[in-house]
Amino acid sequence: MSWECLICNWRYDPVTGAPAAGIAGGTPFDELPHDWTCPDCGAAKEDFFEVEAP
Repeated sequence: MSWECLICNWRYDPVTGAPAAGIAGGTPFDELPHDWTCPDCGAAKEDFFEVEAP
């Protein structure tokens, strides 16, 4: 599963993480800091929803 931003559709894949945002691969979405925001648009973690990975 991955997580998609409701605002800009950026996807967080726990397998790859978000290295440019300092999040290592293998980090589950639930373990991201509470104040983590979308690296593309700055949306809050609460603005993401779970989607099936392509």
